Amino acid sequence: MDKELIIRSSHSGDVDFALLKDGKLIELHKDEDGNNFAVGDVFIAKIRKAIPGLNAAFVNVGYEKDAFLHYHDLGPKISSLLKFTKRVSTGKLNDFSLKDFPFEKDIDKHGKINDAIKSNQSMLVQVVKEPISTKGPRISSELSIAGRYIVLVPFSDRISISQKIEDRAEKDRLKRLVQSITPKGFGVIVRTVAEGKKVAELDKDLQNLLGRWTAMCKKLHKAHHPTKVLGELNKASSILRDIFNDSFTGIHVDDESLYIQIKDYVQEIAPKKESIVKLYQSKVPIFEKFGIERQIKTAFGKTVSMAKGAYLVIEHTEALHVIDVNSGNRSNKSNSQEDTALEVNLISASEIARQLRLRDMGGIIVIDFIDQTKVENRKKLFNHLRNEMKDDRAKHKILPPSKFGLIQITRQRVRPEMNIKTREENPNDVNGEIEAPIILVEKITQQLEQLLKKDYKKVTLNTHPFIAAFLTKGFPSIRSKWFFEHKKWVKILPRDAYTYLEYHFYDKNGELIK
Repeated sequence: MDKELIIRSSHSGDVDFALLKDGKLIELHKDEDGNNFAVGDVFIAKIRKAIPGLNAAFVNVGYEKDAFLHYHDLGPKISSLLKFTKRVSTGKLNDFSLKDFPFEKDIDKHGKINDAIKSNQSMLVQVVKEPISTKGPRISSELSIAGRYIVLVPFSDRISISQKIEDRAEKDRLKRLVQSITPKGFGVIVRTVAEGKKVAELDKDLQNLLGRWTAMCKKLHKAHHPTKVLGELNKASSILRDIFNDSFTGIHVDDESLYIQIKDYVQEIAPKKESIVKLYQSKVPIFEKFGIERQIKTAFGKTVSMAKGAYLVIEHTEALHVIDVNSGNRSNKSNSQEDTALEVNLISASEIARQLRLRDMGGIIVIDFIDQTKVENRKKLFNHLRNEMKDDRAKHKILPPSKFGLIQITRQRVRPEMNIKTREENPNDVNGEIEAPIILVEKITQQLEQLLKKDYKKVTLNTHPFIAAFLTKGFPSIRSKWFFEHKKWVKILPRDAYTYLEYHFYDKNGELIK
C-alpha cells in the first residue's frame, strides 16, 4: 500500500492537500488563507450570556455569530481553569507549570450552566467544530494540545492510551513511560503512532507541547478579548502530524517555501523519510500530473460511477445525507440475484467509505443497499463496511442493516463538508448546466468496456463533435488508450445533430447496440 500526499499552493494563499492511496484519491483538504477558526485553535474570550434552557452559553470569540459552549464541554476542572485564567490575565501568576497551583473542586457532572460560569467572565476556550452553514463555532473549555505522539491535557491527571493500540504489554509500557515524564497538573493522551517509540522521543514531544502551553499563557496578560492565543499548526504540518507513517512513499509540493517548511518538519518527525519530500517544478499543473483533477470531477458529482457498471446516487439535506446503491446495466456473471446484490454492495461499501472521507460528510448518513435475503450476506456486508472505515480518523458509529436493508452511520462533523461543483454550462442551452465532459467520458468508457468484453469485433461511436474531439485529440488520446488496453480500434464519428450528452454505439453492420 503506497500513500502519497500532493500539495498545491495557489496565488490567493489557499493550499490544497490530496491524499492518494495506491494512486486513488481518498482525502481532499483545503487550507484557506484567513481561516481564523480552525479546529484546535484556543481563544481568550468573554462569556456573552448563559442560556439555562439549553444548559449552555454563547461566547464571543470574534466570529460574526457567537460560539456555542454546552455544559458538558466545560470539563470537570472548569473552576480551576477560570481561577488560573483570571490570575494569569491580571499578572498575579507567572508560574505556568501548574505543579504548585491549587486545584478547585470538580463541578457536578449533571449540574447547571449558571452554577459554573457567569456572563462577562473571561475564559480560555478551544474550537472543536468549525462554523458550518448558519451556525457559529462549537467550543470547549476542556483544553488539549496535540503533538506527534501525545496530546497534552492541562488541569488533568489522567493518562490515556489510544484504543487502536491492541497489545496489552505495549499499552502498559507506554503508560509507565508517560507517567514517569508527565509533570504534575497535566494529563496525557498517548496517540496510536507512539506504539514502539522510546521514552526520549515521547519526552521530546512532551517538552515541545509544554513550550507551546507556556507561550500561550504568556499572551494572556492584558490580552484583548477575544484574541487567538494558540493556533493549530499550519494545515500541512497538522495533516502530516496526524496521518504520516511508514507507508508514505512521496510528498510532492509545488511551492518552494512550503517545500522547505515540510521538509524541515518531516526531518524532525521522521528523519529517514526526508528524501520522499520533493519539489514539483513541471509546467503541467501538479493536480493534473497526478490525475487528481480527473478524480475530483468524477467523484464529487451527484452520481458516482463504480466498477462493473454499478453507481451511487448521493443526496444531501439539512438533516442528513442519503446514499442510494444501484447495480446499473452491469454484465452479470453471478449465479443468482443474491450473489449479484452481494457483489454490488461490497463494491459500493468500499466506495462509500472513500466518499465519506473525501467529501468529509458528517452527521447522519443513511445508505440504501440492494436488498439481501441471507443473514450471512448482510453480516458480511456490515463487517466489510466496518473494515473499510477503520482508517477513517473522524469518530463514527455504524449500525447493522435494518429490516429494510438500510445501514445508518453517524460520523463526526467538525468542519464544513468539502463540496466541489462538477457541472458546467451547457453549450446547447444558455441557462442550463450539465455534467462536465470528463464525467460523460467515464460513462462512455465503462459501457465500451462491457461491449468489448461481449466480443463485439468492431464498434463505432457516434457522439457530439465536442466529445468526439475530446476523445481523439492529443497523444496519447483517450481512444488510443482504449486501443492499448483492449487491442481493438474504436471508430468515432462526430454528429452535429446530437445534443451534448447524446451518444450511441453501432456494430460492424451499422446496427444500433442497445
